[in-house]
Amino acid sequence: MQIIDLHCDVLEKLTRLEKVDFRNDSRLDANLNNLKAGNVKVQVFAIFIHPSVPQERKFLEAARQIEAFHTKVLSEPEMIHITEWNQINDLEDGQIGAVLSLEGCDCIGDDLEKLRVILDAGVKLVGLTWNYENEVAYGTLEDSSKGLKPFAKDVIDLLNERNIIIDVAHLNEKGFYDLLPLSKYILASHCNARTLCDHPRNLTDDQVKQLVNHGGRIHVVFYPPFIQKGEDHATIETLVKHVEHLSNLVGIENIGFGSDFDGIEPLFVEKLSNASEFPNFIQALLEKFTEDEVNLLAYSGLVNFVSTIEGRKM
Repeated sequence: MQIIDLHCDVLEKLTRLEKVDFRNDSRLDANLNNLKAGNVKVQVFAIFIHPSVPQERKFLEAARQIEAFHTKVLSEPEMIHITEWNQINDLEDGQIGAVLSLEGCDCIGDDLEKLRVILDAGVKLVGLTWNYENEVAYGTLEDSSKGLKPFAKDVIDLLNERNIIIDVAHLNEKGFYDLLPLSKYILASHCNARTLCDHPRNLTDDQVKQLVNHGGRIHVVFYPPFIQKGEDHATIETLVKHVEHLSNLVGIENIGFGSDFDGIEPLFVEKLSNASEFPNFIQALLEKFTEDEVNLLAYSGLVNFVSTIEGRKM
């Protein structure tokens, strides 16, 4: 069964680690060989700038990760750059679609031109924040009563104009509700159900319902502390419970995968420690859902969602 994974942090490692090889480096959870072994058909690669990077260097670091995407990821003949969502339908056997996303607008400061440059590089999803405050909004680890900042209106208008999906995965609650009526396309790329695991990075039932009512969707994340409260380990079966809860809440067609591989070590779900082990998750899901339902989770639900952006079914 083919997989679309909406979030990994390979690019940060490609710019930080020495002598790193995207094809088979064991330090990469989502290296090419693992993606192929896991039947991943489309992988979203996040541009993530660590908060320890000084503000004056953050845009440069974003540029370095975009360069790594082109020189280390796309240099592999199997990897195909997806710049328009309908290109997914044109992928041939053995090819893997590669999509750029931006995990937080920290790197643009208050400069909209920097965001335009990043979008011109092919970014298709943009999160307004990571975990902390920037010039646009407040992150999930901060005061949940503080909402979007004035600069957010300019950012959101540009993203809407470009038909860019806005990612709420790291946005705090007030910002989430402020964003809903302003956004054109929206989703949560890597979050779980807060009802089952009370962590600010997860979404409440009301948030999930409001997200889907606004045309969005939620992709579950494989990080144990977001799966089981207070735990540094989790089983696939516990992760499946999040899928079950969310499917009962908003329907299986509105849920997908956002692994966060290469951003979660050393904590992994048992038997789900890298992209090659996606089939273990699929098998566990097939014990609870039909094959058609699991295909919606793994692949076709997201394809149906992005087809609305292109204006036609894929």
